[in-house]
Order: sequence, then structure tokens, then C-alpha cells
Amino acid sequence: MDVLSKPITLTFQHRVVFTRQAFALENPALLEVLSGRVLVMVDDGVVAGCPALPEAVAGWMAGQGERVTLVGGRVLVLPGGESCKNDWGQVEAIWAEINRVGLDRHSTVLAIGGGAFLDLVGFAAATAHRGIRLVRMPTTTLSQGDGGVGVKNGVNYFSKKNWIGTFAVPWAVVNDSALLDGLPAREKRAGLIEGVKVALLRDAGFFAAIEASADALAALEPAAVEMVVRRSAEQHLEHIAGGGDPFELGSARPLDFGHWVAHKIEPSSGYRINHGEAVAIGMAVDLVYARRLGLLAAADSERILRLIERIGFAVHDAELERVDERGGRVVLRGLEEFREHLGGELTITLVTGIGRRVEVHEMSAETVREAMDELRSRQAVPGVMPMPSADRIPVTHPARPAP
Repeated sequence: MDVLSKPITLTFQHRVVFTRQAFALENPALLEVLSGRVLVMVDDGVVAGCPALPEAVAGWMAGQGERVTLVGGRVLVLPGGESCKNDWGQVEAIWAEINRVGLDRHSTVLAIGGGAFLDLVGFAAATAHRGIRLVRMPTTTLSQGDGGVGVKNGVNYFSKKNWIGTFAVPWAVVNDSALLDGLPAREKRAGLIEGVKVALLRDAGFFAAIEASADALAALEPAAVEMVVRRSAEQHLEHIAGGGDPFELGSARPLDFGHWVAHKIEPSSGYRINHGEAVAIGMAVDLVYARRLGLLAAADSERILRLIERIGFAVHDAELERVDERGGRVVLRGLEEFREHLGGELTITLVTGIGRRVEVHEMSAETVREAMDELRSRQAVPGVMPMPSADRIPVTHPARPAP
């Protein structure tokens, strides 16, 4: 046998631009990342809240002379929200438009919308001509602080989130804080939990800053919200660029802390539970689980749960109690789906302290159910649940400290 083998090294530049009022003619931020022919696609939910946005985008493009050309002379408004990722026809429609206007690999797709919309358009752009430049403009706290900063694109299939997708570093991400101003309170709150998540995993100082701003965050004061979004984006970018596995070739996905539950209860609830709310519940389950196994101190578990509740999130939902035809809890199927999605080995990140984490490779279904039941009791009497006992249960998992 004769084998030829050569390493291939690629260098990507992952840029996140922070600005305000990006489409004001005097704002140069977009000229740092846009040039030539640009196809613009906007989430219809964003347009519903800001009807003047397509006109503002077109006006900015027209004001740049020959430096930027709006392909087709118009801004396309397409369906957004999580449901857009469930419709394969939306992918084909975007491909058809890219083909119709004759985009090439040196053209740019500018996608303006929430995380689901960016996933959809990103997947279509990454697979057309084997990759067209993508500039993301996230319009929610979730996407500006987390999903829009990532390198994943995907659509849902077989009732599983992001079952079809790609990894592609966007040409740039532009976070315009003005796009957050008109968000409904529920959507504005949703992204805060990803800030708590990444702080727990990477930065105890950031967690303390969130705690200090908890009342302002509960009231959704703009300065506090923008602080969490920006620092969350910075931490996610640091992990992606410096964590050694940006395309998730291994089995560890620490940024998905709490997500094995979240990815199951979102679709099983018919998306009644939004992503941020689902992540809050999933984090709570894993926090109580870790405490019950002796991996997390009772005082730290309580401190984190109280912060999650203070900034406006529930830690339990009836969706955790849903059972299948055999009487088993539907949410527990999420573990097998997570294992499959990771590539074979189940790897769940658990928090062992604020700013510290560990990876485990099996989960006790019985202990998970106990954690859910505890959270149901806690949710029934908010603020009255006594601090859990400091008693420890011996660890039976194979566990190793996370890098």
C-alpha cells in the first residue's frame, strides 16, 4: 500500500464589527466589509417591526456610488423565525435567487435577521457555488451575542435542529445595537441567557458583572443588555478562534452547555418555548444534575439558579414532563440525538464552578429525572425553595477537566 499524505493549513479571519445605525450614510462601518455586488436578504419579522429598514438599506447602498452595487436593485424580504429552518423550499428559493441574479464567489450575500434566518441564508450561501461570501447582520440579542457570531449554518430536518448544515466562517458579522431597540421584551431577554452560559464556562468576572447588573437586566435597560451582548460575543469569538476546534471535529462542544435539553424541548413544544427560554431550562437541569452528583457545590448551584430567575427566566416547563407511548420522558431522547449529532461519543459539558467546567460521557436518566422534579417543585414556589443540602453523592461518571 502506498499512501500520499500532506497537511492542508487554512487561515480564516473572523471579524465582528460593533456599531450603531449602520445604514446612516455617514457611518463607514459597512464599507469595511462590503464591496462590489451585494444581494441583500432581510427577515420578514425584522421588517414587521421596522418597516423602513429595506428602504434604509437600499438608500445606503445607493449612496456608496460604484463601491457597492445592490444586486437586482431591491432588498429581498423572506420568511424568518425558527419555522423558516423547517422548510427546505426556502433553501431552494434562495438558491434560485442567487442563480437568477448571477452571483459568483466574489459577490456577497448580506443577511439581516435573527439567528434562525442567518442559519438558513448562511447554509444557502455556503452551498451555492461551493461558497459565496456571507456578511451577517444579527438583529436579536441571541444572534448578536451567540448564534450570529458562530461559524455554523444549518436547517432542521427529521424534526432535529440543524441536522443539515455546514461550517463556514462568515466574511464578517456586523452587530448594530440599534437593531435591538424595537425588539419585544421576550426576544430582548432571550439572549441574556447565552451571556450567563458563556460566563459560567469561561469567565467568572463576566458572571459577577451580570450579577451586579441583574436588576437592570431584569428591566431590560439598554446599557446593561448591550454590555451582556457585547461581552457574550467577545467570549464566543474567543472560544471559536482559540478553542482549537472551530468546526467541531471532536466530540466536545462546551458552548452547547444546557443545549441537549434545549434542542429537544424547543421542537417538542412546537416552538412555544423560544431558544433562550429552552437554554435557561436546560442549564438549570444540568446545574441541578451536577449538584446532585457532587460536581457542583450547593451554594454555587443556588447562586446561578437565582441569577437565572432574577433576570426573568423560568427554570422548569411542563415540556420536561411530556411522556411517550411507553411512559418515558420525551426529553431524555435528546441525549441520544445529541450523541449522534456529536459523532458517536456522548460528551456533555457540566459546570463545576463559576468559570469552570468538566466533560462527562454518560448521564444517569434517573438523576436527570430527579433534577427535573426538583426544578418543578422550585418553579411551583418561586423564591421559597430552600438551598439544597450540601450533602454529596459519589461521582459515578467518567469525567475529565475540560481544557
